[in-house]
Amino acid sequence: MIAIGFNIAISVRVSNELGASHPRAAKFAIGVVVVSSFAFGTVLAILLVIFRHQYPAIFADSVEVQNAVYALTPLLAACLIINNIQPALSGVAIGAGWQAVIAYINVACYYIFGIPLGLILGFVADWGIKGIWIGMLTGTVVQTLILFLICYRTNWDKEASLADKRIKEWSGQRNVVEVQ
Repeated sequence: MIAIGFNIAISVRVSNELGASHPRAAKFAIGVVVVSSFAFGTVLAILLVIFRHQYPAIFADSVEVQNAVYALTPLLAACLIINNIQPALSGVAIGAGWQAVIAYINVACYYIFGIPLGLILGFVADWGIKGIWIGMLTGTVVQTLILFLICYRTNWDKEASLADKRIKEWSGQRNVVEVQ
């Protein structure tokens, strides 16, 4: 749920900064949220690994289930890190008005890449739940890398001017200027 908080916070921050024609502030906020979400996810992953022998007993009495959870803890730790960064970067894209691009990236990374890879690793390679999870995690990693590259290569000055144009168009100012 904290990752969703990062998503919402950066979405609002980026949209406000771009709308106010402060592209450098938007870019700075993006750096802060990526570093913060990575740090938070890393701290949670480290705590999970440190207490990997204790926490499974909280959720299950079965020793077999506890051992399975213990064996999957490294994957869960990796998911915590990646699944903190990915929503933050998605929030950047939402704040910048790239919802359609994000939708296509989500479909490609999960449904075209991650799920088929997970099915292949889980059932064809006979890795079971680990294979399915690795496939889905790989889809998330690919999505995170794509979002990071998009954010890194974006001309934020241009995005601020596009936001200004959208504000004028949606507020009706564009029509008033054209009429005069």
